[in-house]
Amino acid sequence: MSTQTVEYIRYRIPESRTAEFLAAYTRAAARLAAAPQCVDYELARREEGTGEDTGDDAHFVLRITWTSAEDHLKGFRTSELFPGFLAEIRPYIENIEEMRHYAPTPVRGTGSALPSLYDWAGGAAAFSRLTSAFYDKVLKDDLLSPLFAGLAPEHAEHVAVWLGEVFGGPTTYSDTQGGHTHMVAMHAGKHITEPQRRRWVNLIQDAADEAGLPTDAEFRSAFLAYVEWGTRLAVYFSGPDAQPPAEQPVPKWSWGAMPPYRG
Repeated sequence: MSTQTVEYIRYRIPESRTAEFLAAYTRAAARLAAAPQCVDYELARREEGTGEDTGDDAHFVLRITWTSAEDHLKGFRTSELFPGFLAEIRPYIENIEEMRHYAPTPVRGTGSALPSLYDWAGGAAAFSRLTSAFYDKVLKDDLLSPLFAGLAPEHAEHVAVWLGEVFGGPTTYSDTQGGHTHMVAMHAGKHITEPQRRRWVNLIQDAADEAGLPTDAEFRSAFLAYVEWGTRLAVYFSGPDAQPPAEQPVPKWSWGAMPPYRG
Protein backbone atom coordinates (compact mmCIF):
# COMPACT_ATOMS: atom_id res chain seq x y z
CA MET A 1 0.00 0.00 0.00
CA SER A 2 1.39 3.38 -0.98
CA THR A 3 1.94 6.05 1.65
CA GLN A 4 1.79 9.77 1.17
CA THR A 5 5.02 11.70 0.89
CA VAL A 6 5.67 15.42 1.23
CA GLU A 7 8.03 17.10 -1.20
CA TYR A 8 9.72 20.34 -0.15
CA ILE A 9 11.38 22.58 -2.72
CA ARG A 10 13.24 25.59 -1.35
CA TYR A 11 13.94 28.52 -3.64
CA ARG A 12 16.13 31.58 -3.29
CA ILE A 13 14.88 34.14 -5.79
CA PRO A 14 16.29 37.60 -6.48
CA GLU A 15 13.82 40.21 -5.27
CA SER A 16 13.58 41.64 -8.76
CA ARG A 17 12.22 38.30 -10.05
CA THR A 18 9.68 37.48 -7.35
CA ALA A 19 6.67 38.79 -9.26
CA GLU A 20 7.43 36.71 -12.33
CA PHE A 21 8.25 33.69 -10.10
CA LEU A 22 4.85 33.89 -8.40
CA ALA A 23 3.10 34.34 -11.72
CA ALA A 24 4.89 31.28 -13.12
CA TYR A 25 3.88 29.13 -10.17
CA THR A 26 0.30 30.37 -10.37
CA ARG A 27 0.21 28.98 -13.91
CA ALA A 28 2.14 25.82 -13.00
CA ALA A 29 -0.25 25.14 -10.12
CA ALA A 30 -3.01 24.35 -12.60
CA ARG A 31 -1.06 21.22 -13.56
CA LEU A 32 -0.66 20.21 -9.92
CA ALA A 33 -4.35 20.72 -9.29
CA ALA A 34 -5.18 18.45 -12.23
CA ALA A 35 -2.74 15.69 -11.23
CA PRO A 36 -4.37 12.65 -9.58
CA GLN A 37 -1.06 12.00 -7.80
CA CYS A 38 -1.16 15.40 -6.04
CA VAL A 39 -3.03 15.61 -2.72
CA ASP A 40 -2.38 19.29 -2.01
CA TYR A 41 0.24 22.02 -2.41
CA GLU A 42 1.24 25.36 -0.95
CA LEU A 43 3.87 27.96 -1.83
CA ALA A 44 5.02 30.02 1.17
CA ARG A 45 7.33 33.03 1.30
CA ARG A 46 9.74 33.79 4.13
CA GLU A 47 8.47 36.74 6.18
CA GLU A 48 11.71 37.89 7.81
CA GLY A 49 13.42 40.82 6.12
CA THR A 50 16.75 40.83 4.35
CA GLY A 51 20.03 40.55 6.22
CA GLU A 52 23.53 39.17 5.96
CA ASP A 53 22.22 35.68 5.29
CA THR A 54 19.66 36.69 2.69
CA GLY A 55 21.13 39.65 0.83
CA ASP A 56 18.47 41.00 -1.50
CA ASP A 57 16.94 37.59 -2.16
CA ALA A 58 13.49 36.28 -1.32
CA HIS A 59 13.09 32.77 0.09
CA PHE A 60 10.20 30.48 -0.91
CA VAL A 61 9.23 26.96 0.12
CA LEU A 62 6.93 24.87 -2.06
CA ARG A 63 5.22 22.00 -0.22
CA ILE A 64 3.53 19.31 -2.30
CA THR A 65 1.84 16.26 -0.80
CA TRP A 66 1.96 13.33 -3.23
CA THR A 67 0.04 10.07 -2.94
CA SER A 68 3.48 8.42 -2.83
CA ALA A 69 7.03 9.18 -3.93
CA GLU A 70 6.66 6.61 -6.70
CA ASP A 71 3.43 8.21 -7.90
CA HIS A 72 5.26 11.52 -8.12
CA LEU A 73 8.39 10.25 -9.87
CA LYS A 74 6.83 7.59 -12.11
CA GLY A 75 3.34 8.98 -12.35
CA PHE A 76 3.24 12.76 -12.48
CA ARG A 77 6.69 13.16 -14.04
CA THR A 78 5.78 10.82 -16.90
CA SER A 79 2.31 12.26 -17.40
CA GLU A 80 1.12 14.71 -20.03
CA LEU A 81 0.80 17.35 -17.31
CA PHE A 82 4.48 17.44 -16.43
CA PRO A 83 5.92 19.13 -19.58
CA GLY A 84 3.65 22.14 -19.06
CA PHE A 85 4.52 22.29 -15.37
CA LEU A 86 8.24 22.07 -16.09
CA ALA A 87 8.07 24.75 -18.79
CA GLU A 88 6.73 27.25 -16.25
CA ILE A 89 9.29 26.55 -13.51
CA ARG A 90 12.36 25.80 -15.66
CA PRO A 91 13.74 29.38 -15.42
CA TYR A 92 13.96 28.95 -11.62
CA ILE A 93 15.55 25.50 -11.36
CA GLU A 94 18.96 27.07 -10.81
CA ASN A 95 17.49 28.87 -7.78
CA ILE A 96 16.58 25.64 -5.98
CA GLU A 97 18.45 25.09 -2.72
CA GLU A 98 16.73 21.86 -1.68
CA MET A 99 14.33 19.41 -3.32
CA ARG A 100 13.54 16.30 -1.28
CA HIS A 101 10.75 13.95 -0.25
CA TYR A 102 9.82 13.66 3.43
CA ALA A 103 7.71 10.91 5.01
CA PRO A 104 4.99 12.18 7.38
CA THR A 105 5.28 11.18 11.04
CA PRO A 106 2.53 10.67 13.64
CA VAL A 107 3.38 14.05 15.19
CA ARG A 108 0.63 16.30 13.91
CA GLY A 109 -2.38 18.23 15.17
CA THR A 110 -3.99 21.63 15.39
CA GLY A 111 -3.31 24.48 17.76
CA SER A 112 -5.68 26.18 20.14
CA ALA A 113 -6.18 29.09 17.73
CA LEU A 114 -8.68 26.86 15.91
CA PRO A 115 -11.40 25.63 18.29
CA SER A 116 -12.20 21.96 18.05
CA LEU A 117 -15.65 20.88 16.93
CA TYR A 118 -16.09 19.58 20.49
CA ASP A 119 -15.46 23.00 22.02
CA TRP A 120 -17.51 24.78 19.38
CA ALA A 121 -20.46 22.48 20.08
CA GLY A 122 -20.36 23.24 23.81
CA GLY A 123 -18.29 20.38 25.25
CA ALA A 124 -19.44 17.31 27.15
CA ALA A 125 -22.78 18.77 28.20
CA ALA A 126 -23.76 19.44 24.58
CA PHE A 127 -23.02 15.88 23.48
CA SER A 128 -24.86 14.46 26.50
CA ARG A 129 -27.91 16.51 25.52
CA LEU A 130 -27.52 15.35 21.93
CA THR A 131 -27.46 11.62 22.65
CA SER A 132 -30.19 11.88 25.29
CA ALA A 133 -32.51 13.57 22.79
CA PHE A 134 -31.43 11.21 20.02
CA TYR A 135 -32.06 7.93 21.82
CA ASP A 136 -35.36 9.23 23.12
CA LYS A 137 -36.37 9.58 19.47
CA VAL A 138 -34.81 6.25 18.43
CA LEU A 139 -36.70 4.21 21.01
CA LYS A 140 -40.00 5.68 19.76
CA ASP A 141 -39.18 5.11 16.09
CA ASP A 142 -40.78 2.07 14.43
CA LEU A 143 -37.88 1.62 11.99
CA LEU A 144 -34.99 1.97 14.45
CA SER A 145 -36.32 0.75 17.79
CA PRO A 146 -35.86 -2.96 16.88
CA LEU A 147 -32.11 -2.34 16.47
CA PHE A 148 -31.87 -1.03 20.02
CA ALA A 149 -34.04 -3.55 21.87
CA GLY A 150 -32.66 -4.01 25.37
CA LEU A 151 -30.61 -0.83 25.19
CA ALA A 152 -28.32 -0.50 28.22
CA PRO A 153 -29.01 2.58 30.37
CA GLU A 154 -25.43 3.81 29.88
CA HIS A 155 -25.47 3.45 26.10
CA ALA A 156 -26.41 7.05 25.34
CA GLU A 157 -23.59 8.37 27.52
CA HIS A 158 -21.08 6.00 25.89
CA VAL A 159 -22.06 7.39 22.50
CA ALA A 160 -21.79 10.93 23.89
CA VAL A 161 -18.18 10.38 24.98
CA TRP A 162 -17.46 8.63 21.66
CA LEU A 163 -18.72 11.62 19.68
CA GLY A 164 -16.92 13.98 22.02
CA GLU A 165 -13.61 12.25 21.36
CA VAL A 166 -14.23 12.05 17.62
CA PHE A 167 -14.82 15.80 17.49
CA GLY A 168 -11.69 16.70 19.42
CA GLY A 169 -12.65 16.28 23.07
CA PRO A 170 -11.12 14.18 25.87
CA THR A 171 -10.03 10.61 25.18
CA THR A 172 -12.62 9.22 27.59
CA TYR A 173 -13.93 6.60 25.18
CA SER A 174 -10.47 5.29 24.34
CA ASP A 175 -9.53 5.22 28.01
CA THR A 176 -12.64 3.38 29.18
CA GLN A 177 -14.02 1.44 26.19
CA GLY A 178 -11.35 1.05 23.52
CA GLY A 179 -10.73 2.38 20.03
CA HIS A 180 -12.52 2.31 16.71
CA THR A 181 -12.47 -1.49 16.57
CA HIS A 182 -14.50 -1.67 19.79
CA MET A 183 -17.16 0.65 18.38
CA VAL A 184 -17.28 -1.31 15.12
CA ALA A 185 -17.82 -4.55 17.04
CA MET A 186 -21.01 -3.10 18.56
CA HIS A 187 -22.63 -3.24 15.10
CA ALA A 188 -21.66 -6.80 14.17
CA GLY A 189 -24.58 -8.96 13.07
CA LYS A 190 -27.20 -6.19 13.25
CA HIS A 191 -27.74 -6.12 9.46
CA ILE A 192 -28.52 -2.41 9.33
CA THR A 193 -30.46 -1.46 6.21
CA GLU A 194 -30.04 1.68 4.14
CA PRO A 195 -33.51 3.00 5.18
CA GLN A 196 -32.50 2.52 8.82
CA ARG A 197 -29.20 4.33 8.24
CA ARG A 198 -30.98 7.27 6.66
CA ARG A 199 -33.51 7.45 9.49
CA TRP A 200 -30.57 7.46 11.96
CA VAL A 201 -28.99 10.37 10.09
CA ASN A 202 -32.25 12.34 10.05
CA LEU A 203 -33.00 11.75 13.72
CA ILE A 204 -29.58 12.78 14.96
CA GLN A 205 -29.91 16.03 13.01
CA ASP A 206 -33.28 16.61 14.65
CA ALA A 207 -31.69 15.82 18.01
CA ALA A 208 -28.88 18.29 17.31
CA ASP A 209 -31.50 21.00 16.83
CA GLU A 210 -33.32 19.99 19.99
CA ALA A 211 -30.09 19.86 22.01
CA GLY A 212 -29.10 23.35 20.89
CA LEU A 213 -25.95 22.44 18.99
CA PRO A 214 -24.57 25.25 16.81
CA THR A 215 -26.44 25.78 13.57
CA ASP A 216 -23.75 27.59 11.57
CA ALA A 217 -23.06 26.02 8.19
CA GLU A 218 -19.43 25.19 8.94
CA PHE A 219 -20.20 23.21 12.09
CA ARG A 220 -23.24 21.42 10.74
CA SER A 221 -21.49 20.42 7.51
CA ALA A 222 -18.59 18.90 9.49
CA PHE A 223 -21.03 17.24 11.92
CA LEU A 224 -23.10 15.75 9.12
CA ALA A 225 -19.99 14.64 7.23
CA TYR A 226 -18.98 12.48 10.20
CA VAL A 227 -22.51 11.16 10.64
CA GLU A 228 -22.60 10.11 6.98
CA TRP A 229 -19.14 8.54 7.17
CA GLY A 230 -19.79 6.73 10.43
CA THR A 231 -23.23 5.38 9.54
CA ARG A 232 -22.04 4.04 6.21
CA LEU A 233 -19.24 2.16 7.95
CA ALA A 234 -21.79 0.89 10.48
CA VAL A 235 -23.92 -0.55 7.66
CA TYR A 236 -20.90 -2.34 6.20
CA PHE A 237 -19.63 -3.73 9.50
CA SER A 238 -23.14 -4.91 10.45
CA GLY A 239 -23.35 -7.08 7.34
CA PRO A 240 -22.62 -10.78 6.90
CA ASP A 241 -19.47 -10.36 4.81
CA ALA A 242 -17.77 -7.69 6.91
CA GLN A 243 -14.15 -8.17 7.88
CA PRO A 244 -13.37 -6.50 11.23
CA PRO A 245 -10.62 -3.89 10.87
CA ALA A 246 -7.29 -4.16 12.64
CA GLU A 247 -7.01 -2.37 15.96
CA GLN A 248 -7.46 1.34 15.24
CA PRO A 249 -7.74 4.47 17.35
CA VAL A 250 -10.88 6.58 17.57
CA PRO A 251 -11.02 8.71 14.40
CA LYS A 252 -10.46 12.43 14.80
CA TRP A 253 -12.77 14.76 12.91
CA SER A 254 -12.17 18.44 12.29
CA TRP A 255 -13.44 21.33 10.22
CA GLY A 256 -13.93 20.22 6.63
CA ALA A 257 -11.69 17.17 7.11
CA MET A 258 -11.93 13.44 7.41
CA PRO A 259 -9.50 10.87 8.78
CA PRO A 260 -7.56 8.73 6.27
CA TYR A 261 -9.51 5.52 6.96
CA ARG A 262 -7.99 2.32 5.60
CA GLY A 263 -10.22 -0.71 5.50
